[in-house]
Amino acid sequence: MLWSEVAIIVIAVVALVVWFALVTARRLDRLHRKVVSSRLALDSQLLRRASATHELASSAVLDPVSSVLLAETSKAVMGTDADGDQELLTAVPDLSELVVAHRQRTASEPAPRLAVLQALDAGLGTEREARESALTAVVEEILESPEDTAGLYQDPYAAELLEAISGAWYRVQIARRFHNESVLQAQRVRSKRWIRLFRIAGYAPMPHTVEFDDGWPAGLKQPNATLPLGGVS
Repeated sequence: MLWSEVAIIVIAVVALVVWFALVTARRLDRLHRKVVSSRLALDSQLLRRASATHELASSAVLDPVSSVLLAETSKAVMGTDADGDQELLTAVPDLSELVVAHRQRTASEPAPRLAVLQALDAGLGTEREARESALTAVVEEILESPEDTAGLYQDPYAAELLEAISGAWYRVQIARRFHNESVLQAQRVRSKRWIRLFRIAGYAPMPHTVEFDDGWPAGLKQPNATLPLGGVS
């Protein structure tokens, strides 16, 4: 075999490898963007859940002890405001428009300041996840059984507040499941040995799933099955 033929074969193999690496890099970039988009959606739904529970706490339909406990817990969730925008944009470049659009959309809502995202590889953060779990635990304690909440559902105003919480809770569960599926998909691709060997993912940190207790309170009625998901899409 002539050296020119060998050179052509080598060039073809190198070109194929480079092309495949570029295709894979683009796929990883899309997966990273999908993770960040789903995380933005989850963050928005968590804010809605906290706002809905805080409104219930401020409505005077609960007993004083429950109202105070629920108000403090929901405010603690909404008060998680560690500014992680810069870290997120560093983790996955070119997301400025997505983040700005999300901020403008949530800023127009009559709700407390949105807890800004942390870096891509930080999930919600241990403290934030603990606070979200604490909010779930408090609501589960207050709405412990259908018998306990039957009186609340007989009050039209209280029933409306509970329906708002039910809708927000459902969206949180769907958004977290969708986000974690996106994360696992990215993790599966990045776990391949040849992708790690050639550092095709670059310096983008490995995304992690969001883990906290979002179990359904026994005394809270399920929302209508046709409930729109809003930002979860």
